[in-house]
Amino acid sequence: MKLRYIWTLAGLSGIWAPCIGATADAAPAIPAGVIAAVADIRRPVEQIRLDATRKPALVIAFAQVKPGDLVADFMPGNAYFTRILSDVVGSSGHVYAFIPTEQVANCARQEIAGTQAIAHDTSYGNVTVLSDSLANFRIPESLDVLWTAQNYHDLHDLFMGPADLGALNKAFFNALKPGGVFLVIDHVAEPGSGLRDTETLHRIDPIRVQKEIEAAGFVLEAQSNVLRNADDDHKRAVFDPLIRGKTDQVVLRFRKPSTITPTSWQSRPAPPSAGPQQSWPAEIRPLR
Repeated sequence: MKLRYIWTLAGLSGIWAPCIGATADAAPAIPAGVIAAVADIRRPVEQIRLDATRKPALVIAFAQVKPGDLVADFMPGNAYFTRILSDVVGSSGHVYAFIPTEQVANCARQEIAGTQAIAHDTSYGNVTVLSDSLANFRIPESLDVLWTAQNYHDLHDLFMGPADLGALNKAFFNALKPGGVFLVIDHVAEPGSGLRDTETLHRIDPIRVQKEIEAAGFVLEAQSNVLRNADDDHKRAVFDPLIRGKTDQVVLRFRKPSTITPTSWQSRPAPPSAGPQQSWPAEIRPLR
């Protein structure tokens, strides 16, 4: 797959675009169920205020999440997307919110408080909160969609290990059904910067994301430009008040091919059990 950069004069920022056959630049049609999920009155007011910039309806429609789907929200933070996805998949579907123990150990508790609250909210009966190490990432049933928003870059940082991305992306691949979707949203770094800014600016070069994920067997099917911002020069940390909430973000839809040629890593054994605490899916593991 050949890639190119399109340079714009606005802020001299690089707008990244892969040359693929199905680039989804146009906003997708939004199903009524997604609109209703975003309008759910159970959602916290502080999360609703983020909708104007995070555009959840457009992103979820692009990801093709539908009723009955089995979805994992990886590193869900305060469950911004978990809550909406729960409504979209409905009672015939299920959402697994997976919080890595590395995040629990090294981040402020308020960063995951919203997800912990859902674990004890009976109105979200189709959500299961799971927590384990990145090396032991595993979901109790095969997924239709694996979702991660604004977190992929963190996996390269010291507080997360850093993670073995080769092994973790293969675990993501194995967690999905054939034809399943891996949806990645993240803050864009300068073109060609690779991993340079993951620790400092909390950004990542989308081409690096693509190469890592494709190496696990995924195919980059499409990208959405719904969260792109040509006025972001990619030089500020995402928490800088001048850019926070308005960063240039890439939305990538990877797909696990429907027909897989077996390879040695795809048939590798599952990670060893950590003991009775991994009784899935009936038990929600307590978070420390």
